[in-house]
Amino acid sequence: MSPVALITGAARGIGAASAAALAGAGFSLVLMDLCADEPSVPYPLGTPEELQATAEACGGVPVQGDVRRQDDLDRAVSVALERFGGLDVAVAAAGVVVGGMEGWKTDDQHWDTVHGVNVAGVWRLARAAVPAILSRPEPRGGRFIAVSSVAGSTGLPLLAAYSSSKHAVVGFVKSLAVELGPTGVTANVVAPGSTATAMLRASAAVYGLADENEFAVHHPTGRLVSPDEVAAMVSWLAGPDSSAVTGAVLPVDAGMSATN
Repeated sequence: MSPVALITGAARGIGAASAAALAGAGFSLVLMDLCADEPSVPYPLGTPEELQATAEACGGVPVQGDVRRQDDLDRAVSVALERFGGLDVAVAAAGVVVGGMEGWKTDDQHWDTVHGVNVAGVWRLARAAVPAILSRPEPRGGRFIAVSSVAGSTGLPLLAAYSSSKHAVVGFVKSLAVELGPTGVTANVVAPGSTATAMLRASAAVYGLADENEFAVHHPTGRLVSPDEVAAMVSWLAGPDSSAVTGAVLPVDAGMSATN
C-alpha cells in the first residue's frame, strides 16, 4: 500500500513541485488549493485549472478549499481517508505575501490575511491531519512538514506581516515536534530562499524591482532557488531516511542564511 500525503497550496509553485516529487516517490496524493483570488493579496493566486493540471500530472485528488477554514481542511483529510484509507504526511505549502508598508502601518486586513493563511493555515492543517496520522498503527512513520522561509529567521523591511508569520510557523512546528516526539511522527520546517514563483514576483514589486532575478544578489550562489529544489527537501523529509530529523529548520536558500 502506498503512503498518502495531503499538500496545501498545491496548484502551483512549491506546492505543485512537492506534489510531483512525492508522486515520483510513490505517494498517493490529496491536493488542496483555494483556487481563487484574495482581495487583499495584490497578485493572482492559483486557479482551478492549475490545480486540476497538477492533480492530473500526479494522479492526485484535487480539493478546492481555504486553509483558513477548519471545515475545508477536515474535508481534505476525509478525502484521504475515504479514497486511500489513511494519511501519513501533511505538507503545509499554502502561503501569501503582502507588503510595501512599515510594520506599524500594516492594516488589519493585510495582517489578518497573511497570518490567517501562513500561520493559522499551518495550525489548522495540524488540527485536521495529525489525528489521522496518529491513527496509523505503530511503528509510525508519519510526517508534518511546513514551508516557511528564510524570512522566518530574519527581519525583512516592508514585509513585517510576512516575516512575522514565518517566524510563527517555526515556533509552532518546533513545539509540534516536541509534542509528537514519542509517537514516531516528525515535524519539520523547510525554509526556502528567494524561489522562482509568483510570490517572488510580488515581493519584487514591493521593493520596486523590475525583475525577481534581482533577488539573486542575496544568494552566495548568485541564482534563485527553483521550486523543484525545495520540493526535493520536502520529499526527503517525507521519506523514511529522515526519521531522526525533527524540530529542524532546513534551509533551501542558495546560501542566503549563511550571510545573516
